[in-house]
This record gives sequence, C-alpha cells and structure tokens, in this order.
Amino acid sequence: MIIIIGSGIVGLAAALKLFEKNPALNITIVEKEPGPAQHQTGNNSGVIHAGVYYKPGSLKALNCNKGYKMLIEFCNREGVKYVLCGKLIVATKEEELDRLENLYERAIQNGLEKVSRISKEQIADYEPHVTGLSALFVPYTGIVDYKEVAKKYAQIITERFGGNIEFNSPVKKIIKKHPGVEVVTENKTFTADFVINTAGLFSDKIALMTEENLDIRIIPFRGEYVELNQSAQHLVKNLIYPVPDPNFPFLGVHFTRLIHGGIEAGPNAVWAFAREGYTFNNFDRKNLYGDLAWPGFRKVMRQYWKTGIGEYWRSFNKSALTSAMQQLIPEIKKDDFHSTSAGVRAQACDRRGGLIDDFLIRENKWAINVLNAPSPAATASLAIGETIANLALKRI
Repeated sequence: MIIIIGSGIVGLAAALKLFEKNPALNITIVEKEPGPAQHQTGNNSGVIHAGVYYKPGSLKALNCNKGYKMLIEFCNREGVKYVLCGKLIVATKEEELDRLENLYERAIQNGLEKVSRISKEQIADYEPHVTGLSALFVPYTGIVDYKEVAKKYAQIITERFGGNIEFNSPVKKIIKKHPGVEVVTENKTFTADFVINTAGLFSDKIALMTEENLDIRIIPFRGEYVELNQSAQHLVKNLIYPVPDPNFPFLGVHFTRLIHGGIEAGPNAVWAFAREGYTFNNFDRKNLYGDLAWPGFRKVMRQYWKTGIGEYWRSFNKSALTSAMQQLIPEIKKDDFHSTSAGVRAQACDRRGGLIDDFLIRENKWAINVLNAPSPAATASLAIGETIANLALKRI
C-alpha cells in the first residue's frame, strides 16, 4: 500500500498518475479536512501559468511547461471549463524596462515563442485603462477553477480506479518500520510500504516524522485579495501583472479575471501567525514562536523588513493599497473595491535564510516529501504528479 498525505491538487495528481501507470496499486489518501482542496488549491486566483517567470531549466520551468499542456488536455477531455485569455505584464517605471526585456528573453528560452513585446501606445489595445511604458503580452495564460480540477482528479481516483480517500483523518504520527511504515491518524492506523507527503502547509511537520535533521521549515505567508465592485470591473479585461521586484520573492499586486465572473486584485504577502492564518485573528502561539526560532526565518526578516512593513501597511490601509493598484490602473479609486478571500502560501525556508524558489522534493527510506510546491504548482500539478509517481514506482 502507498499512503498519500494531503488531498490538495498535488497529492491528488500524484495518486492519479500512479493509477494511470499501474491501476492495480493500492493507494489511500489521508486528509485532515472534510473534503479535497481546502487550502492552497482552493484559495488561489485560478491562473493557468505559462512559465514566463521561471529560470530556464529549473523544476518550475520544466514542470510548468509540461504541466500546462497536460492540464489543458485534461480539461478538454474531462469537460472542465477554462479560458485562455492572455496576460499583460506591464513596466510602469524606467528601472523596470530592462527587467521586462529579461522576462521576454526568459519566455523565449522557455519555449513561449508567441509572447510579444507591446509598445506604450499599444497597451490600450489590450487593456484600455492601463498606463505603462512597455509591456509583454502572454497569450498562453488562462484561468480555471482549480478546486473544480482537484475534485475531478478525486472523482477519477475513486470512481474509475477504486482509490480510497479518508477525509477527517489528521495524521498524528508515522512509525518507521523495517520495512514500511505505520501511519497513525485520528481514526485508524494504516500499514504501508512508504508515504508520499503532499501536506502543503504542514509538509515539514509530516517530513519530521520520518527525517529528524530536516533543514527546511514552512513559513506561512497570507495573501489577501480584494474584488472590484461591479461598477469598476470594466477597468480590467483579462489579466494585468506588474514586472516582478527582484528584491522580493513574491509577485506583487496584480489584477485577475475570474473564471466564474468578477475581477480580483492582489494578493499582498504578509507573514501569517498560524499555518492556516487566513485572518489576523488566526493566531497560533506555538507556530509563531516556532517561526521566530528558526534561524533562516530570522535572516529573512532582517533582509526583507522594509518590504514586509510595506505589505502590512497595504493590508491595513486602503489608501496605500489603492496607490499600489493605481501604478497599473490610474483610474481606480478607493471605493472601487472591497475585501474578499485570502490564501496562505506554504513557503519553504532553509536554515541559512533562503526562501526556496523552486519546487523541492526530498526522499528518504520511508517517504517522498514534497517540501516546496508554490505557484505554479496548480498549473504544473499533473507534471509534478508524474514526477512523484515515477519516484514511487522505483520503490515497488
């Protein structure tokens, strides 16, 4: 038996790919929530990423490129609604122009040959209310509901392959055997050959059950979104992104058309005081102290404290957030939007203070641990799932 811990989109994709390669496998997914895709998968903006930003040859670039094609094929085959509406990446300052050109070159290196340079005068042809100095248009980018995608994965796993998903089953401990493991949940104990850890925000805690000297910790960052009021939704046609700031590991405020209607803006990126800290009221003292005790995170705080304060300021001050949004859309006003959902990103941080940028999978005798799978993991889920499946099949 193989036990997969976590029924987010990556864990479900791993199970799906394992069954496709060997339908006779005995696989059980254990999930602490009452249903799949309750956290990172169900709280993102639903963008199908093309792979513009990622370093050529990196796991992100390779898996995004492959996973994008696999996701589109899956949605077509299974009738999941999506739209390839394209994305505009806009430089609004002189110092961003070189970075924009670097993004164009990176896009070409990643095989995105239809990405095009857009002049200042042409921007209005794509987004009439956007002001900028130059832009890139990425026609590959799309939108989808990843919660719907994940539910379709789960349906195929259970109905077509006879896989088992145990909901309301938080993992309490993993007992290492020789060979195999016992996975002890709140409800029952499972005996397995090994585990696949796709626990997202708790992936480091699960990994520590099989690997004592883990040099990675998950730091939760909350991304808070706002939604444009209906009267202001005409300001955005599709997706509008800034040029990323190389001094900060997160993307910055952007505008996203949603697959079910509406326009979101955001997110910011603030340190959450709990693993599932979706609001400032979600406070976990043990987790807070654990984050502060991790030497790598203390180094991150020293490095990014100015940017971090700015993110918190925009969280509390609507005028500051409006000003950030006006960098791309000068017409937008403070009363044009209202607060909506938030998501929490599981950001891996090493002991030396590095915020892990690429996907990270670690193996030991008892487990395959997925320790970092941020955006574009949803887009790349089937490719990541295939990678995990291939690692798992080598053990059987």
